[in-house]
Amino acid sequence: MTQPENYNINPDLQAQFSSFIEPFFSKYHRESCYPGLIFRQGKRTMLQINVPARDFSGLLQAKPSENNDPDSGKNRPVVKGHAEEIKQYILERANKDKPWIVGTLTANVAPQDIKVLEFARGICLVVIPRGVKLDITDGQHRKRAIHELIESSDYHLIDDDDFAITLVLEGDFQQCQADFRDMAQTRQLDKSLLLSFGEFSGKVGISKELINRVFIFKDKTEKIKASPATKQKLIYTMNYIARFVSCVFTNDPNHQLKEFDVETTSDALVNCLNQFFAQCSNTEYIAGSSLNELTENDIAAFKEDCLLGVSVGLEVLGRLLNLTYDRKNNSFDLERVSQLASLNWSREDPLWKDTIVRVDPNPKNLDKPYKLSTGINAAKDAVKIVKLKLVWEDNQIPIGF
Repeated sequence: MTQPENYNINPDLQAQFSSFIEPFFSKYHRESCYPGLIFRQGKRTMLQINVPARDFSGLLQAKPSENNDPDSGKNRPVVKGHAEEIKQYILERANKDKPWIVGTLTANVAPQDIKVLEFARGICLVVIPRGVKLDITDGQHRKRAIHELIESSDYHLIDDDDFAITLVLEGDFQQCQADFRDMAQTRQLDKSLLLSFGEFSGKVGISKELINRVFIFKDKTEKIKASPATKQKLIYTMNYIARFVSCVFTNDPNHQLKEFDVETTSDALVNCLNQFFAQCSNTEYIAGSSLNELTENDIAAFKEDCLLGVSVGLEVLGRLLNLTYDRKNNSFDLERVSQLASLNWSREDPLWKDTIVRVDPNPKNLDKPYKLSTGINAAKDAVKIVKLKLVWEDNQIPIGF
């Protein structure tokens, strides 16, 4: 990797530094030796080191709790499948020669078990004797994923990589458990935020294109939080649209659509949706008006009355559009799209009764005694009812659809 000019220092200074530090590495050559940084946080001393892949597995150890006994280990019990998810993420990115990243692991060790040679300004050399293991405080699933890769035939994909470790000089068992608890108290990221920062490919890429180019989604979609705020005149979330997109192309809201081309697929769906939302009497005003033209009451009324203003309604639409999509030609049957637009997508319409709309026996508003049923079976039942109404028999769907 070619370093930027401002990364370089005078070659003479480099030589002086190398001649200074090399004797230390030579002295401890039979032990694990890493350049490090000393810092202090929370009344304790900590170290930052970077460990090459070849040393990783032998240096770290996890001690997860077992048998319903929290005190049997320093970490939470292993979450089944999580390490495999991390491993597959690394493999998928590395095999495509794309960047990937795993977060810094945190480990602890009793201060008397290692040597820390401090030079100046927190720069140091960390010497970890043979036989000493670093106990993982946070990152046991990352450790297992990396270990399995190191032990596999795919090791060449990560053999030149390094992994950052924050090392807490702490030997007290109870304090280590407390550290894990404290580090685990992070807020779970909303799905919309994760999708918004996702790679521009598959369902994420297509969803981002739709948000910018479909009139009813543009400027009316929450891209970060879990729910759309009516006061900000937001109707949808990134997660709503991503699930909808997956339904359109595969009838599965969780499909990642990795094999779909973002540009051509987006073009076809954008044209389809702009036609649909312009033709549908329930959506034409919202779709045809800018955010400045719409009031908070307009948005509130739309989300309250129209099924296309909520996630389950979008899912039903996506599953129905799937029946109009010809993957071979990357096109939608626009006549059938118009048929879908002619439906009444109001919650009050009898078409949706007992599928995604149920009558609430104890409604807060007697004039609107409806509640939504968001389960997958309710959505599938709604699709069946629409197919019957429009006389879309499975054997009538054109070849290729």
